[in-house]
Amino acid sequence: MNGIEISATFPASENAHEAEHKLQALRVTDVAGGADGMSFTATVDAELVDRALHLIRQTGGTAES
Repeated sequence: MNGIEISATFPASENAHEAEHKLQALRVTDVAGGADGMSFTATVDAELVDRALHLIRQTGGTAES
């Protein structure tokens, strides 16, 4: 199964960390934090993309896939 890469940015590092932990609970393939602490890139299985995007928006982030 191929993963889809999602790039997310947040207004504060706390939001980014919260989203990272929640995505890990969804069992995403990989989450790589950005150097600024307010962004990350996640690799998500196709069936989880909508849930992952919703979770990112719920925690105050914006996302691109």
